[in-house]
Amino acid sequence: MEAEGETKKVDAGSMKSGSFMVIDGAACRVVDIQTSRPGKHGHAKCRITGVGLIDGKKREVVMPGHDKVDVPIIGKKTAQVLSLSGDAANVMDVETYETFDLPIPEELKGQVTEGAQILYWVILTEKVMKQVKGAE
Repeated sequence: MEAEGETKKVDAGSMKSGSFMVIDGAACRVVDIQTSRPGKHGHAKCRITGVGLIDGKKREVVMPGHDKVDVPIIGKKTAQVLSLSGDAANVMDVETYETFDLPIPEELKGQVTEGAQILYWVILTEKVMKQVKGAE
């Protein structure tokens, strides 16, 4: 079982569009990667552009292709909605029975109901609601 906030190290040059990496301490989905050719004495440089998985902000980083980058290990888990209050839902993990509040994303408003099963992701230290599985 992976620990929360766990990452693994990967070469920057092996990143592809659509993969995940940590930029400036935030978990991001890579949307663009450009690699320059190595110079006479230098190394290939990678310009990686990512969009934050939680905040949606665009971030960019330039680094040598042989540098190691952190890739977040994303835990996909299921929880049951216990109660709703405003834009948040109090949920209980179906495996650990841990209860906590999750903000309801804009695209899921109106679909989240008490007793419904939801899918949430654990990304670094954050928990994010991703989809509604439907009421039992």
